[in-house]
Amino acid sequence: MLTAIIIEDMADALQLLKSDLASKHPEIKVIDTAQSVVEAAKLLRKKQPDILFLDIMLGDGTGFDILEIFPDLRSKIIFVTASDEYAIRAFKFAAIDYVLKPYSDEDLATAITRAKEQIEPNKERLDILKKTLAAPESKPDKISLHTLDKIIIVSLDTIVRCEADNNNTVFYLNEGRKIFVTKTLKYFAEMLSSYDFLRVHQSHLVNLQCISAFIKTDGGYLLLKNKETVPVSVRKKAEVIEILDRMHS
Repeated sequence: MLTAIIIEDMADALQLLKSDLASKHPEIKVIDTAQSVVEAAKLLRKKQPDILFLDIMLGDGTGFDILEIFPDLRSKIIFVTASDEYAIRAFKFAAIDYVLKPYSDEDLATAITRAKEQIEPNKERLDILKKTLAAPESKPDKISLHTLDKIIIVSLDTIVRCEADNNNTVFYLNEGRKIFVTKTLKYFAEMLSSYDFLRVHQSHLVNLQCISAFIKTDGGYLLLKNKETVPVSVRKKAEVIEILDRMHS
């Protein structure tokens, strides 16, 4: 039997999650609930559950305030957040799992399975999450990348380009470093499109700051500042030329 505490400031959402756990996940026993940072802090001083369902936005603060009060919290955390594009993006940048309200039975089951298996996100990844949530309009400094056996944190500015490798992506960083990441190029193209990254080809995503020139011969390709070349698809050619003209005007 696993114990759980739910921290959620909306009474309806709290009750719904509690009844979903009781009916669909009988192996999890909800031992208590709280609706604020203050209440949660009182509870967690007395008992730490196996799993903590933690809402990000609480009436008197955030879920991060609770994590700061308890830096050595042993519970596995399942973050719960309302469906907000900025919040989703922040979780993706930090490579931290979350459940989106309103969630499906399948979402909840997946989150519980992951929580049972996962190693807790470290402070650096939580910092990325926190910073990206705090400044939704600004460009995040860092991104967490899932490799086969670990999560690597890199500065966004050090990424030169990304290349598809079946359903995986190879990140090429400056100084020749390469990282093989177990997510699709499409995933990163969507995530990074607001931050000067452009998908110039089905298999290539490029940091616009790393482009030296667009060469019109041989069907058209990009010359990067590190002397590498990247093909540009016929479909993307006009967009690439327009963006580069804008950047250099």
